[in-house]
Amino acid sequence: MQPTLSRALRCLLGSKKRAAAVVAFWVLIAGLLAGVAPTLESVEDNASANLPPAASDSMKARDLIRAELPGQDAIPAIVVVRGEGADAGTRAEEAVERISTALSADSRPEQVTGVISTATTPRAAAELVSEDRDTQLVIVPMKGSASDESFQDAVGEVRALAADRAGSTEVAVTGPAGIATDTVKVFSSGDKVMLLATILLVLFILLAIYRSPLMALVPLLAVGVAMRVAETTGAFLADAGLITVSSQTASIMTVLLFGVGTDYALIITARYREALLDEPDRPRAMQVAVRRTAESVLASASTIVLAMFALLAAVSPALRGFGPYLALGVAVMALVAFTFLPALILLLGKGVFWPGGVDKAAARSRGAGVWHRIAALVARAPVRVASVVIALLVAMSAGLLGYQESFNTLSGFRTATESERGQRLVQEEFGPGESAPSTVVIRAAEDLRTTSVPADVTAALTDADDVSRVDERPRFSEDGRTAFYQVVLDHDPYSSQALDAIGPLTETARAATDAAGVQDATVLVGGETAQTADIRSALDRDTLIIVILVLVIVTAVLVLLLRSLLAPLYLVGTLILSFLATLGATTFFTLTVLGDEGLGNRVTAYIFVFLVALGVDYNIFIMSRFKQELRTLPPGKAIGAALTRTGGVVSSAGLILAATFAVLMTQPIRELFQFGFAMAFGILLDTFVIRPLLVPALVRLLGDHALWPTRPAALSEPSAPACPAEQTAPEADAAPAPASAPASGRLLRAFTWIAVIEACTWAGLLTGMYLKYIPETTELGVRVFGALHGAAFIVYVLLTLLVALRLKWGLGRTTLFALLAAIPPFATIAFEIWARRTGRLPGPDAVGAVGTARTSPDVR
Repeated sequence: MQPTLSRALRCLLGSKKRAAAVVAFWVLIAGLLAGVAPTLESVEDNASANLPPAASDSMKARDLIRAELPGQDAIPAIVVVRGEGADAGTRAEEAVERISTALSADSRPEQVTGVISTATTPRAAAELVSEDRDTQLVIVPMKGSASDESFQDAVGEVRALAADRAGSTEVAVTGPAGIATDTVKVFSSGDKVMLLATILLVLFILLAIYRSPLMALVPLLAVGVAMRVAETTGAFLADAGLITVSSQTASIMTVLLFGVGTDYALIITARYREALLDEPDRPRAMQVAVRRTAESVLASASTIVLAMFALLAAVSPALRGFGPYLALGVAVMALVAFTFLPALILLLGKGVFWPGGVDKAAARSRGAGVWHRIAALVARAPVRVASVVIALLVAMSAGLLGYQESFNTLSGFRTATESERGQRLVQEEFGPGESAPSTVVIRAAEDLRTTSVPADVTAALTDADDVSRVDERPRFSEDGRTAFYQVVLDHDPYSSQALDAIGPLTETARAATDAAGVQDATVLVGGETAQTADIRSALDRDTLIIVILVLVIVTAVLVLLLRSLLAPLYLVGTLILSFLATLGATTFFTLTVLGDEGLGNRVTAYIFVFLVALGVDYNIFIMSRFKQELRTLPPGKAIGAALTRTGGVVSSAGLILAATFAVLMTQPIRELFQFGFAMAFGILLDTFVIRPLLVPALVRLLGDHALWPTRPAALSEPSAPACPAEQTAPEADAAPAPASAPASGRLLRAFTWIAVIEACTWAGLLTGMYLKYIPETTELGVRVFGALHGAAFIVYVLLTLLVALRLKWGLGRTTLFALLAAIPPFATIAFEIWARRTGRLPGPDAVGAVGTARTSPDVR
């Protein structure tokens, strides 16, 4: 890889003119994409992210309700009217009359499809009027998508009409339409504040680190270019229906790119300043810096990207749609960091180090005294240091004893909203379950109206535990084969008690149906509570799968990077301890100290994926430097040198990354606040406790076995070339040696077959997506081939990593090409053909043979 990389670096960074061309290229790309791409806000999908998997029972129930009961696909807004004073009931009734008239007039918003109130439907008074008759409900079905701006404007008009005609009564608009509108409003209100706070915070920290205005601005400009390219490309993909982007994903993308981008900038510029100590020629020094950081930064970016793609194994839309957009952003950021950022630094010349100058900037790369003292402490007492740190992490993990999750969207707003006020009024006046009734759906092969099912099921549901009331008469489909029972639970619809009641409710209805003599009937439960219960089940399943996949990915990357089987095990162990300690501290702080009713339902999965994927970066940076120092130093001194040389830059990077995630705590959403706190806490824990204390202590204790089975002697070099010699020595690609197969023939055959299967499933998925004129067949084909392709994609990536390990490709060009081949259609087969023709994979005659592994530097 080194000769190829060196040629590329000379081509891109060989002079100021070449650097200017690189900068101009990225600016042009960002400008062109911005001119033709749709805005990200216009393609955001905030509705599907809050739904359960399409195959869940609650979604099947929703589809049946919409299909068999026309008009039920509308999204209801609930107007709560509460009278005050001695004649509160009369005032409420008069206000309901005025509001109903206004919402039934021709001037009403076009999204309003009807009005259900005591004024329009007197027979519904039992469900619409409170027991003391002081409070009434007005149900306003609305058509359209809750994520559309026109729909949100219509909800605003409904609120304005209701408030204008409320008189002396208290009025609030809630329900699914009001909640969805307030959610979007709360998110959008904090976006600009978050972006400005992130920029100012990062700029302040960079100024403190670099002590140079221009050098502090360079990483921000690089992040700005990467963000623009990623956002516009993501908007194109979302508009084409290939990925989904939500407001929450967009918010996290902002802080992720600022954090990761400045991290990469710090790593590269630190090596640049270090290279300037030996190489006065700035283009050559920059080439040395990029080449020496390429492996660690590529490993870091690959880990994050693969961890994001691991989310595709999830079935819940909230997690499944989260990964691709963020993976795209990190991949673009890595490209910008390797090209635009060093080119811009070269283009700015000496001025980038003003006012301190080049010499002072280079001198600061030698490491601060505090890191020498920490290295000495670890060298003196590694057992004591490791014991104290592990005990501290275990103590923090004790906070998990109070762990619980919350699925209540409204309780997650950290600002007052009209929908939350309306929900509280409904629960106070009508009971906790009235704000979101559930619907029990029974579908049979015969007309249920001719059986005893309607009466028997109604009686059984009425007597069931956790049920407050059941409508007296069920509704039927036109053919009578489907019955719909509205059931109100006596719990908050989003509480764990209500979610736990959905299963028994289903079994009660099924038992009553069977007892009535109707066999093989389909029994489903729909509504907000049932959907939330299915979301909980899907998240529980997904979290387990994602934990396993992410740990496998991180372990595989560390194995490839360090050429070790032991080091990845103890490094992953430190990541798991860090995650448990962070989750325990977050649980204690947000639930016990701040009084939250629980962690947001997706927060735990988010914390694990991001903390492990980002936390491993600091292990990668220090262990990569440790491996380099082993070429000239024994293990004890090598880990001390690695800690000293990486201490300042990695700590600065961790501080910036933690600060950018801490900006999420300014958001008025519980999930983002908790996620921001957890990430900031966990990254600081990794940066200032685990990476400088625990990891070096473990390496010190293991000594020569720290990178087992690799031994320090295998990494040592007779002489380490100085930077000038390293730059001026002739470089040429070695001819690819025949790739004899240390891997078994079975592994190589499996790799070939999975490449073919991945291509075939891609073909099936694309065919299903384009056959739009056969809706049912296409939908089934897309689901089947989509699931098969997702599984094939994951297996292909894992087999690629195994083959790369066996053939000693390393994290170089060949491995990168093999992984990228999984993304475009049919590219896996193209990679197979190319790899066999160039000798990177053994030919048919060599499959199954065991020989000497290839070590040619151009494929490592």
